[in-house]
Amino acid sequence: MKKQTRRTFVASAVTLGAGAAASAMPSMKKKKKVLVHHVFFWLKNPNSKEDLAKLLAGLQTLRKIETIKEIHIGVPASTEKRDVVDNSYHASELMFFDDLAGQKTYQDHPIHQKFIADCSMLWDKVVVYDSIDAEG
Repeated sequence: MKKQTRRTFVASAVTLGAGAAASAMPSMKKKKKVLVHHVFFWLKNPNSKEDLAKLLAGLQTLRKIETIKEIHIGVPASTEKRDVVDNSYHASELMFFDDLAGQKTYQDHPIHQKFIADCSMLWDKVVVYDSIDAEG
């Protein structure tokens, strides 16, 4: 084996490091645009723990829909009161889909339709925010 000088050792290490960094970089292929679906629910009976429990249980059934890649079901957090924070809702769902087609499948899915039929009488208001990755 050939003896390395400090200079050749450092040059080899830099070359190996650069190669490792390049292989770890994301590919230059066009990334799929993720669709985010965020829904906020306000209950007709805001003080009813039973209604909230029924709504949250209904939301849990949506986890079975195969096109939902990630789901978060929550209630308002006890964060600092600020003018920009709206915590007037009672429950929310945050879902991630691979694309518009996946979100459409979710909308039409029998489990989602059953959720609406079983739980829509619980809410007074629903607000939906859908967004897709921005170009960049």
